[in-house]
Amino acid sequence: MSTMRLLYADKDGNCYDHPTVRAVGRTGDRFLEMSRGDLIELPPGASLVMVPGGNPVGITSGGCFSLVDREPGSEGPAYAVGALLPQGYTRTLVPAFRRRGADSPLPLLGYSAVAWRRGKVYVAAAKTDNPGRWNPEHYNTPDLPGLVEEFIAEMPGSRVVGQLARCALEYGCFTAQNIFYRRWEGGLPVSRNCNAGCLGCISLQPAECCPSPQKRIDFSPSVEEVSNLGIKHLEAGRANIISFGQGCEGEPTTSSDIIVKALARIRKKTPGGTININTNAGITRAVEELAGSGLDSMRVSLISAREEVYNLYHRPRGYSLLDVRASIRAAVDLGVYTSLNLLVFPGLTDREEEIEALISFIGETGVNMVQLRNLNIDPDYLLANVSPAEGDIIGIKGLIDSLKAIPGVETGNFSRPVYHG
Repeated sequence: MSTMRLLYADKDGNCYDHPTVRAVGRTGDRFLEMSRGDLIELPPGASLVMVPGGNPVGITSGGCFSLVDREPGSEGPAYAVGALLPQGYTRTLVPAFRRRGADSPLPLLGYSAVAWRRGKVYVAAAKTDNPGRWNPEHYNTPDLPGLVEEFIAEMPGSRVVGQLARCALEYGCFTAQNIFYRRWEGGLPVSRNCNAGCLGCISLQPAECCPSPQKRIDFSPSVEEVSNLGIKHLEAGRANIISFGQGCEGEPTTSSDIIVKALARIRKKTPGGTININTNAGITRAVEELAGSGLDSMRVSLISAREEVYNLYHRPRGYSLLDVRASIRAAVDLGVYTSLNLLVFPGLTDREEEIEALISFIGETGVNMVQLRNLNIDPDYLLANVSPAEGDIIGIKGLIDSLKAIPGVETGNFSRPVYHG
């Protein structure tokens, strides 16, 4: 009765626990049987989803891995099931499945391994932050369309507001919705260009790859559009944040001239609230200029502190990991609260070499915080393009423990307000 049983779905999306096969998870290219210690009960806000075209892999009573491609007692196909985690939780294993004859990668989702035990669904994850303001219950409320309409009437003709309205209503983007709720962290997209070609980019992908869940902005906003919206959001609440570098745009530092001028106007009008940028930090000159112009916090996306892995995933154009390191050091020296947006993938991020390089990188740059971000990408597509290190897999929980042991460095999942005085 205490066995972690395989959870699978039929073609209609109905979930079942398998009567004879136990649950298996995946780390890197390895399958392993999951125990109770690997799992937590499915948290509020999580959702179960089918893995398109994926047949689940489990383990039999004889200890052999087994591909389950048919429902027990039926000719219908069996599909692998994964969980999509809410903010505040970090995935520790991905689902075990095989996709035979797949002609395209999976959608850009962060599938987590699941199991069934004693009438409950369990997921391979660890709670790493307080979901609080990012709890899904605070979003997509019935009054949202009316709030969007009201906001657009207050700022007629703003192309940025128009873009955010689409992101809020069509894509369900929480940072976009916060602009219309007039609270917390609100996205402020500025850039249609990027100087990297990340494999898991959520705003632009080549046609032969997985479709992006969001459309990138196709215009460059004016300084007035950016500053007027920034002022409006920051004046609405002391804990409010405006964030450049959202999923619907490219790399914001490629539009640093717009942002620098907008920051001057914003800070002339209001000293309150937090101005944040999410960036790859590849353009050190731009980071230095922004850091000296009123920027409060910076979050830098990073899959690895090892150059070979960094380059294979981020595919930088015109910059290197050394430039990223220099940018972070400059921002920290100028008093900007700086975080790593660590893209976490089981079996890659939690290798011995990766953890050692990451700890060294944090020490050299003076990073204030590490934000753990579940990497939304097809596992097979990622590993076909990025070769993990050869050292032992410590496990995501071991990675988290290693980060928490670094003196003066905070760990979590999302940005905080930076208060002045």
